[in-house]
Amino acid sequence: MILKQIRLKKPMPAADRFPFGLPVVREFDSFTFRSPVTIIAGDNGTGKTTLLEGIAAAADSILISREPIEGNPALEHAREIADHLTLSWSIKSRKGFFFRALDFVTYTIAVSRMREDARETLEEIKSRNPHSLEAQPYARTYAELRNLYGEGLEFRSHGESFLDLFTARFRPDGFYILDEPEAPLSPSKQLTLLAMLHEMVEEGAQFLISTHSPIIMAYPGADLYEIRGGRLEPVSFDEIEHVRMTKDFLNAPERYLRHLFG
Repeated sequence: MILKQIRLKKPMPAADRFPFGLPVVREFDSFTFRSPVTIIAGDNGTGKTTLLEGIAAAADSILISREPIEGNPALEHAREIADHLTLSWSIKSRKGFFFRALDFVTYTIAVSRMREDARETLEEIKSRNPHSLEAQPYARTYAELRNLYGEGLEFRSHGESFLDLFTARFRPDGFYILDEPEAPLSPSKQLTLLAMLHEMVEEGAQFLISTHSPIIMAYPGADLYEIRGGRLEPVSFDEIEHVRMTKDFLNAPERYLRHLFG
């Protein structure tokens, strides 16, 4: 394991103050990583994202935009949780990132603007002096972005651009925190993501993932947890509520739909 354990330092601030009133935060004590892929399930509102944000801040993870969590006003609560976490590492990896699906569109737009700004500036400089050394940094930026993302993430479907991003940014020996990476992915693309995770695990990477997807939860050998009653509980695949409900629905959809539509 790259990251071996997380412990919560107590006492914590009063429970009437977000995020310390969330049961999953208050009840958290320690967490030991036993697999290179750890998956956290739980219903909406149970605090999965908030917990991952705090761990990402404590791990000094960068956002997918390459910006640090420190200084991001929307993640102040994550830094507050991080102040109460102690992380134990086998080796501190500087590779990796914290991925939130909600950050992706913003990042896609920013990459597109960077690429176009570099291209326009490059053309403007070359129109004045084709041999100017001033053009070199803009040419480098444009070439690097094309090398990473081709013509641009914005020209792909949402799901395809997600996978393109992971292909470009996953590196061996990295520590990755992914919050609901399945959001835009079809079932077949989720299987593609599983294959990408396996390839990176084979090269020494470690993943901490929150998800609603039974397909992602089925990653072979993953350490599975579910937030139940405000506590992070170890579970087997078949015990996860999302898995049980999905199976039941697929086996008899009319039983569920009858209650919804009469």
